[in-house]
Amino acid sequence: MLRKIRIVLATVTFLLVTWLFVDFTGTAYPIAGWLAKIQFLPAVLALNVWVVLGLVLVTLIFGRIYCSVICPLGILQDLLARLRPRKNKKVGRYSFSPEVRWLRYPVLVLFIVALVAGVGSFVALLAPYSSFGRIATNLLQPVYEWCNNGFAAVAAKHDSYAFYHVDIWMRSLPTFIVAVVSLLVLAVLAWIGGRTYCNTLCPVGTFLSFLARFSFLKINFDAEKCKACSACSKACKASCIDYKNHTVDYSRCVVCGNCVDSCKFGALKYSSPTPKRPTPAPSREGGEKAGAQLSSDSEALPLTGERGEGLSRRSFLIGAALAGTSAAMAQVKTKMDGGLAEIEDKVAPERKTPLTPPGSLSARHFQQHCTGCQLCVAQCPNQVLRPSTGLLTLMQPTMSYERGYCRPECHRCSEVCPTGAIRPISLEEKTSTQIGHAVWVKKNCVVITDEVECGHCARVCPTGAIQMVPLDAEDEWSPRVPAVNEAVCIGCGACENLCPARPFSAIYVEGHEVHKLN
Repeated sequence: MLRKIRIVLATVTFLLVTWLFVDFTGTAYPIAGWLAKIQFLPAVLALNVWVVLGLVLVTLIFGRIYCSVICPLGILQDLLARLRPRKNKKVGRYSFSPEVRWLRYPVLVLFIVALVAGVGSFVALLAPYSSFGRIATNLLQPVYEWCNNGFAAVAAKHDSYAFYHVDIWMRSLPTFIVAVVSLLVLAVLAWIGGRTYCNTLCPVGTFLSFLARFSFLKINFDAEKCKACSACSKACKASCIDYKNHTVDYSRCVVCGNCVDSCKFGALKYSSPTPKRPTPAPSREGGEKAGAQLSSDSEALPLTGERGEGLSRRSFLIGAALAGTSAAMAQVKTKMDGGLAEIEDKVAPERKTPLTPPGSLSARHFQQHCTGCQLCVAQCPNQVLRPSTGLLTLMQPTMSYERGYCRPECHRCSEVCPTGAIRPISLEEKTSTQIGHAVWVKKNCVVITDEVECGHCARVCPTGAIQMVPLDAEDEWSPRVPAVNEAVCIGCGACENLCPARPFSAIYVEGHEVHKLN
């Protein structure tokens, strides 16, 4: 029953969190957004005291069920482990192995140091929730969007608007590569040792292991019933059960229930610790005979519930990933305006100061709190957010206006951020927050290069920060060019995105290290 309950809860969690990352319509967040808020590291960074205390209390009572029920990366490890094909299905997948302390605890220390120092790239690499977010956003969302576009094409032929077409594009090549490598590493480790990543490299798992040692409910041995058949060790995905000595490493046990389910003698149970009773040691001869008999019996025991479908499921997963990758890489190089003229794609300008979303307060605050989970990137309806390629801020979101601009009526990124890197703000606060200011580039302006009248940047500016003035102040009839009132400009990027100059806009937004209020 313990294993079945865990599987049901983990399945619901995994599906909802995955939907949260692949959804682009905003439908998923009202339903599943709370699952992002109860992830351990985001809750710590957002100072959600009640969530953190709740997770600590749950761990002290039930053990590390967080890792097997709530953490999506932990659940993904279990799925990948089951995809590994086995030549002999009668032999269990795993065996007991000692704790790798020399790697486990130094990684946790380095993670904490990087977190305090604001080295966001290192934090993003190891944070489990963020790692899953990158995998889902870069590999699964393109598949989801590709399927949506297929339905949209069919619906359009039947005059239905139940679906609408969305652009599939790669937001960041480095982040895509990191997502692919992360998935491959996770798969290899899961195939070799089950929960290897979870119990060796994951900083959240290591931290919770300190609490799990003292949990009230644990997997306990009944030495009198144990026949030393090793079924429990072979079924333990955390490799933490030493059946020879009747011990469990509770710091690594994730309470999956596989061991209890696999033991046909009832020697294992999930309960509060009971005093150990001394048992007489069996004679050498008798022990050898019993061991031989139990070994032969255990060969016929189905330990993992494998149905021989590993290869087909793995083929399907690989095929889906390749389809998603192909869809993400299929960039539309040119767009046609009414079928009459080609419009060249815009190129991002070199900003001296990167733009961070409204509500992030400052570049420093954003860098220290963001774990690069990509949820805001996946949820941004205006295609403004994309992962940074900077060394210290790798995979943390930054803003750029080649595909859209930060509309004043939208604040979805501040709603979905689980870490507090983007503070929840109202629409009124957003329209009065200066994240940057517009800068005119004379050499790119069509008024100068093509000698035509324009003024489009002034017309689309939502705050009236841009006015058209004579290029020559002494000549009223000289070409009129934009002048920016930096005190009014909020850095929304409407002027940069809608500027007709190509490939570089004649006006772009320079970021502010610290956001200002009008």
